[in-house]
Amino acid sequence: MTKQKTTKPKNRKTALQIAFGKILRAKRTESEFSQEKLADLAGLHFTYVSSVERGERNISLENIGRLAKALKCSSKDLMPE
Repeated sequence: MTKQKTTKPKNRKTALQIAFGKILRAKRTESEFSQEKLADLAGLHFTYVSSVERGERNISLENIGRLAKALKCSSKDLMPE
């Protein structure tokens, strides 16, 4: 008899991921871009941008650079204090 796991998925959001997502969303709305438009400009999928904004992704430096370029800002402008 095999025992099945009944655990819920862990909340893997970190404070840094959540803070980054909030900054990204603020920059995006300041630029008056939809998630779809930002994703298109950055060469990413809109669902990826959405999950980053919600703090669900541990985003790579490469993608931070892509988003910063699309938003016409520095990568450091997207980083929390």
